[in-house]
Amino acid sequence: MLTAQTTHRVRYGETDQMGYLYHGHYALLYEVGRAEMLRGLGLSYAEMEKKVGVMMPVMSLNQRFVRPARYDEVLTITTQLRHVPDRTITFHIEIHNENGKLVNGGSVKLCFVDVKTERTVSVPEYLLQVIRPNF
Repeated sequence: MLTAQTTHRVRYGETDQMGYLYHGHYALLYEVGRAEMLRGLGLSYAEMEKKVGVMMPVMSLNQRFVRPARYDEVLTITTQLRHVPDRTITFHIEIHNENGKLVNGGSVKLCFVDVKTERTVSVPEYLLQVIRPNF
């Protein structure tokens, strides 16, 4: 299993009328988590698209809202890969508040698509070479 963490401070503009992090922003935090995980491995989405010719569109997003995150709180985003990817890759996410309480949890499943043909492909060897040693 591969695990990575990053943080995010809730900004005023991200909150709703109640002062809670607007529910639509959680998908962005999921993206932050997976992008930072890949960056920590020395990879980036942009590099994979340009050098390897593979995009990673989202297929599904599942979330569970446990308690609200509030303005100015620092959230910890924990991202896990529990399996070596093949035709798809699934990132499992947990977001905790400053008190260590679970705020939101879920998963996001992506597939691999050839930039030119826009057809699904298997996981690029480029990605597997970096991920495999962690399993």
